[in-house]
Amino acid sequence: MAPPTAPLNLDVEAISGICGSISIAAWVVVFSPQIIENFRRSSANGLSVPFIILWLLGDVFNILGAILQGVLPTMLILAIYYTIADFVLLAQCFYYKGFTWKDELPSPQPKPRRALNVGEPTERTGLLSNGLDEHGRRGSGWSHLSPAVPLVSEPPVMPPPTPTRLQSVIWNSVAVLMVCVAGVLGWFLSRQYANGQPKSPTDGGVPSFDVLGQIFGWLCAILYLGSRLPQLLLNWRRKSTEGVSILFFLFACLGNLTYVLSIFAYEPHCAGLHCQPGESERIYGRYILVNLSWLAGSLGTLILDLGIFAQFFIYSQDASVDEDDDVFDDEEASIDERLLDDRPLLQRATSGLP
Repeated sequence: MAPPTAPLNLDVEAISGICGSISIAAWVVVFSPQIIENFRRSSANGLSVPFIILWLLGDVFNILGAILQGVLPTMLILAIYYTIADFVLLAQCFYYKGFTWKDELPSPQPKPRRALNVGEPTERTGLLSNGLDEHGRRGSGWSHLSPAVPLVSEPPVMPPPTPTRLQSVIWNSVAVLMVCVAGVLGWFLSRQYANGQPKSPTDGGVPSFDVLGQIFGWLCAILYLGSRLPQLLLNWRRKSTEGVSILFFLFACLGNLTYVLSIFAYEPHCAGLHCQPGESERIYGRYILVNLSWLAGSLGTLILDLGIFAQFFIYSQDASVDEDDDVFDDEEASIDERLLDDRPLLQRATSGLP
C-alpha cells in the first residue's frame, strides 16, 4: 500500500513556482500558432516586420541581462529559445514578403462581379445570345430546351468551411487551459523531485544590482514595448487582423501575466534565523527594484496586447458586416435582373431567332 502523500501547501513560494511554470509552458508554445498560420496561408502579410525585429533585439538584450544579473538557468534557456523562434518568424517574413523591413499594404483587389451579357446566359440576356453559338451557328441553345437533354451546369466551388466564433473561442480556451495544466503538472513534478533531494541552504541577504545587467534589462523592456506599436499600426492601416494568430498573443499574455505574478510572489529570506524589524520589507523592495525592468517590459506588453485583442474584436465585427452587405448586394442584383425581363422563359429563349 502506498504511503499517503504530503498535503499540498500553497504558500507564497508554491504560488510563485506555479506561476513561473505556467509562464514557461506558455512561452515554449507562444510562437507555434503564428509559425503554423504563416505556413498554412503561405503568407506573412499579417505580421509587421519591425515588430519581429524589435522583439528579436529585445530577446538578445534579455539574454545579456539575464547572464549578467544572474537569473534562473531556465529563464536563460527560454531567452535563447525565444531568439531562435524570432529568427524563424523573421525568415518567414523575408521569404513571403521579400527582404524588406517596411510594412507595405497589399494593393486592394476588386471584388469579382458576375459579368452580364458575356459568356454564360442569364435571365437578362436569355438562354440564347441572339440565337448564335460560339461558332456563329443558330439554334445551339435549343439543346437545353429539349426534355431529352438535361440542363447541366458546373457545380459551384465551395470555399473551405471557416470555424464559427463560438468554435474559435472554444478551441482557444482549450489550448490555453492545456498550457496551464501542463505548467501546473511541470511544477508538481519538479516539486516531487525536489522533495527527494537534500535542500541547499537558502541564500540570505539583499539581492544585488548589476549595473550593466540593469542597462540591458531596461533596453530589453523598451524594445519589447516598442515592438507592439508597429503591429498595432499595421492592423489599423489594414483595418484587419487577418493572418495574425490570436493564440500567438493569447499565449504571450498568459506568459507575461504569470511571469509578473511569479515575481511578485516572492518570500524574502533574511540572513539570520529571524528577520529584524523591517528587514523583510527592505529585502522585498530591493528585490522588486532588481526585477523592475523585467516587470515593466511584461506589464507594458500585456497592456499593449489588450489593444491588439480589441483590434481582433473590432475588425472581426467589421468583416462580418461586410459579408452581410455582399450577400445583400448579390440578392438585390439577382432580383433586379429578374425584373428587367418578365417575359415567359420560352419567349425570351426564342426572341433572337428569325
